[in-house]
Amino acid sequence: MCGCGQHNGLFTGDGIAPLNPASISGEFTPEIMHTMGKVTDPQVSPDGESILYGVTYSSIELNRGRRSLFVMGSDGSGNHCVVSEAKSVSNGRWVGNDHIAYLMDGQMYVAKADGSGRRKVSEVAGGISEFSVSPDGARVMYVSEFKVDEKDASCRTGADRYADLPKSDVHIVTDLMYRHWDHYVEAIPHTFVASFSLENGVGSDAVDILDGAPYELPTEPFGGMEQLAWSPDGTLIAYSCRKLVGAHYAFSTNTDIYVYDVLSGTTVNISEGMPGYDTNPVFSPDGRYVAWLSMERGGYEADKLRLFVAEPSGSGRRELSGSFKYNVESPAWGADSREIYFTSPVEGVQELWKCNLDGAFSRVTPEHDWFDFGAPIVAGDRIVTTNTSMMRPAEIVSVDIASGNWCQLTRENEAILNALPACKVEERWIPTIDGKRMLTWVVYPPEFSPDKVYPSVLVCLGGPQGTLSQGWSTRWNYRLMASQGFIVVLPNRRGTTAFGQEWCQQISGDYCGLNMQDYFSAADALKAEPYVGKMAAIGASYGGYSVYNLAGIHQGRFSAFIAHDGIFNLEHMYMETEEMWFPNWDNGGIAQPDVPQSGAPWSDNPVARRHYANSPHLKVRQWDTPIMIVHGEKDYRVPPDQGMAAFNAARMMGLPSKMLLYPEENHWVLKPQNSVVWHREVYSWLDQWLR
Repeated sequence: MCGCGQHNGLFTGDGIAPLNPASISGEFTPEIMHTMGKVTDPQVSPDGESILYGVTYSSIELNRGRRSLFVMGSDGSGNHCVVSEAKSVSNGRWVGNDHIAYLMDGQMYVAKADGSGRRKVSEVAGGISEFSVSPDGARVMYVSEFKVDEKDASCRTGADRYADLPKSDVHIVTDLMYRHWDHYVEAIPHTFVASFSLENGVGSDAVDILDGAPYELPTEPFGGMEQLAWSPDGTLIAYSCRKLVGAHYAFSTNTDIYVYDVLSGTTVNISEGMPGYDTNPVFSPDGRYVAWLSMERGGYEADKLRLFVAEPSGSGRRELSGSFKYNVESPAWGADSREIYFTSPVEGVQELWKCNLDGAFSRVTPEHDWFDFGAPIVAGDRIVTTNTSMMRPAEIVSVDIASGNWCQLTRENEAILNALPACKVEERWIPTIDGKRMLTWVVYPPEFSPDKVYPSVLVCLGGPQGTLSQGWSTRWNYRLMASQGFIVVLPNRRGTTAFGQEWCQQISGDYCGLNMQDYFSAADALKAEPYVGKMAAIGASYGGYSVYNLAGIHQGRFSAFIAHDGIFNLEHMYMETEEMWFPNWDNGGIAQPDVPQSGAPWSDNPVARRHYANSPHLKVRQWDTPIMIVHGEKDYRVPPDQGMAAFNAARMMGLPSKMLLYPEENHWVLKPQNSVVWHREVYSWLDQWLR
């Protein structure tokens, strides 16, 4: 523990510490990127006077990170570390104005707001992954692993089934969704409610909200405590859940919003009859309403995110966002229970917006402000959140609701960034072959001169839905790419989510069509500039599919390719991925698990026939360009044999090729040393073929 200056007290003898800006030689490197502090999860105290947040520092040598907790005033003053341990701490939350709670080693701890008086207050057998204390401090709900009954399990181990064979190493599979993202589904998350007090901690009277039912709460793989919400009086919990198992689960996106009565144990479904995703419930401060996000169509995970409200009983249900063109994300009520604040990707930037109960929408943050804003926390007349840009990682900011002006409260990496050469970002609107306009970001190397010629990299977006906006990542970092001397081209092609639903949904059923032409439009526009030399196309996931597909049709536009965790064989992908609604919908299928052939390779719908006939693996005879392939062996979304098959095909074609195969990584490369290898190999490959 510490109660000290911002960075003092963070040294625990484990070698993980903030980076010293004086050690920077002037070039932005993968090593610097990984050792920058990662600011996350701001939490405002009930009285609005203080902000609790976390910072993760990483050691490449130790190949891991460690997260500590900080507290500052609501104006950014008095910033200091309050909890720093030899192990990471997470889920820092206020308990009143004078105490905080957090997780370490899967158990809950409490301390005074200055970090003193730390005590362990839980002994949950399965451990705790997240928690939320009720507004009155009398209860806590927490997420813990749960093993469903044998009859409801899609996957069991041999040791589970045969007690006398504890060293057996086998998965016994009886239905779909036996693995998810990067793990086998031997246990699922459940949420429990227990009594709580600062004195006695988490009570032994925990109740499973789902009463042992075989459903996930929260929904895997990315759902968290944002899928559950306390009512202001602590007697109700609203939650999002997909109450399906097996093949029905694998083909469905039908989560619903349920309201659970803590006192009686009864549950009401307030989104009954709504077949798509219903997520992110939040109670109004007066307790009259629940707001949530909803997609209209079942089986389509990229439908427009709409905003709904209803009373906790389910009556008075209505949509507020009918006239709003864009997605609504991360809703949060204003203190008066009359306005809802949220984020929305608008024309390539994640902005803050608000609406009232009459469905009137207005922007909060300034238009054309090149920052992506995170989930809002309403604190009086201000919003506390984070924002990022392509030029810097997340920092905590305070936004004036009336004017939209914001000020930066943390400056975790400012000294480091000031020691690095700057890059320029440009916004271009490029015409497409069908007369539309496509936002394409261009990032230029430091000290760019139009009189020189630079190699360039065109980034193919994953998803296929998503947005190339003002984000910052340690996986695909555009400032880092540009700092290696490349012009980085970022086209928001068909399928991106920040330009209205028509632009977004066009890609479904047209993987091999217009979005590929969008890439050609961006490549041709940039290659027409005298300062752009050879160009590579790189991408991950659907972006990896795009690379494999472009390799067979690019007609000499690109001089090198890099595909990370990409889809190579659409037919085989349909039969080996885990969340079946992805390939089913995008191959023209319908959201019915009893007719999985609707989007399958053996189906007879025209979308499926066209897609499978244009699978990248059928175009390898046209491959003529060096290609590098990356895949994680624990990627169960796009399984690793997709990458291995592509590499094998490239070698059989006699192409210059290379493969990075990571045995312990999933759809992403997360471990610091693995990531540094990724960056070194990627930039070496690009240097070899573009310089």
